[in-house]
Amino acid sequence: MTDPAQPTSGGSSLRRSSTLVAAGILLSRISGLLREAVMARLLGVGVGTDAFRAALRIPNVLQNLLGEGVLSASFIPVYSGMLARGREEDAGRLAGAIAGLLIAVTTVIVLIGVVFAGPLVRVIAFGFEPGSERYELTVSLVRIITPGVGFLVLSAWCLGILNSHRRFFLSYVAPVVWNTAIITAMVATYLVTAEEVALATALGWGALVGSVLQFLVQVGPVLRRSPGLRLSLSRSVPGVDEVIRRFGAVVAGRGGVQLAGYVDLFVASLLAGGAVAALGFAQVLYLLPISLFGMSVAAAELPELSTMDHGDRDSVVTRLEGGLGRVAFFVVPSSVAFLLLGDQVVALIYSGGRFTDDTAVQVGTILAAYSLGMLASTSSRLLQSALYGVGDARSPAIYGVLRVILSTLVGVAIMFPLDAVQATSAGFEVVGRVAGQTAEGGNLLRLGAAGLALGAAVGAWFELTLLRIRVGIVFGRPRLGGPHLRSLLVAAGAAAVAALGARTLIAELELPMRVEAVLALGLVGSVYLAVTLAAGVPEARELLDSAKRRSAG
Repeated sequence: MTDPAQPTSGGSSLRRSSTLVAAGILLSRISGLLREAVMARLLGVGVGTDAFRAALRIPNVLQNLLGEGVLSASFIPVYSGMLARGREEDAGRLAGAIAGLLIAVTTVIVLIGVVFAGPLVRVIAFGFEPGSERYELTVSLVRIITPGVGFLVLSAWCLGILNSHRRFFLSYVAPVVWNTAIITAMVATYLVTAEEVALATALGWGALVGSVLQFLVQVGPVLRRSPGLRLSLSRSVPGVDEVIRRFGAVVAGRGGVQLAGYVDLFVASLLAGGAVAALGFAQVLYLLPISLFGMSVAAAELPELSTMDHGDRDSVVTRLEGGLGRVAFFVVPSSVAFLLLGDQVVALIYSGGRFTDDTAVQVGTILAAYSLGMLASTSSRLLQSALYGVGDARSPAIYGVLRVILSTLVGVAIMFPLDAVQATSAGFEVVGRVAGQTAEGGNLLRLGAAGLALGAAVGAWFELTLLRIRVGIVFGRPRLGGPHLRSLLVAAGAAAVAALGARTLIAELELPMRVEAVLALGLVGSVYLAVTLAAGVPEARELLDSAKRRSAG
């Protein structure tokens, strides 16, 4: 029987591992979509949602800088390498030392976040006028949510250990409890009052409780996998200095990406009312395929790429092309759907209550802009893992910073002219610019945030180009989209024609937007699958066979 802590090889291990990650992420994202749908119905696109989005930015950036992505890239290659060489005791000591250092660092940062919540909000949401309801609510939420950061960072530490032992599912499904806590808090509050500030405050308390629960569901399995684990602050433990060295390089890259998030929020707060909330709703949907298909493959491959024979360049390139092909198979139709049916996708998930059809068009347009960079963003995750696997954290860091600079320059140049355009279900209309976050509590349905999304798409392709060049130097350049890219593009073209036809034909039936969305998406998916099956794309056959087995069972 194969030791789960030891590396495996071949396409079957990639499919199995990435499927486990994707299944966990899918359940997590479904719960996240449910959270967003409840929030859209109860709060809409107004003060409460703007404040929660802004307040969540601080703990999110700390989690991303100290947590999952950075910790995975710096900790997993070292820890899994020790396991592969039979050094379980050293691996346990390394895990304990990293946990102790993370606890110390996050404790200091959390204290700073709580004490200086006001000045921090002035930095991340400059357009929120001090003394306004939006500003005061954001400050209050920052103080509530920030203490949960430490538990989210420790959850990422748990993920690194479990992934190294080839236990992929639990850590990626754990955020379900975080989302459930938020939904429960919001619904319980709504049964008492529909007041917007009370509902937004409930979101904050739910996020804090959920952070604690997310860590608790993982810590037991982690302790069973690492029985020799002991907390410490020692840097003399073997491997700690190497993790810290990698950590610093990855933080530099992730820090640039997080800086872009701050810049987006900072500038979006200067746009017409509702821009911050609309951008957030679009990002949730945009990140769904990236997490499901990009992160799942990259996360599953990182332990494998860290323990492969890197001198066997052909084997590494073949493995990367297999992963890129799997990513592209799922992301390409998602991009087509978001680009051409964005408003219907948004309506399917969010519409109802305070989230109107006009809002669906606004958010759908932003989502369409994001979709242009989706394939690049997902493919980049895997190429980054390949470089992390050979200890090169510096190159992805530099490319991440360059991506941020370009994205920001392009986004800011486009967003202000687009903020003069209003999006409604009746169409788009140039109505002129407004100064700042006007219409307190309302949504002016402007498209300024779509400029930020377009900038992000341009930056994503620029980063992917740089990563492919660097991977080409180290291993040999893998083909984008894998060996079946031409077939995928033909299928995408057929799906696009189906999407445009569906918009025209289904619209004449005058059905509810949700029904139109289901019919249109079903048609697009069916056409794409049929063409890829006919072209002999292996992922299409695998998907069909899997569906047959489940229906038979």
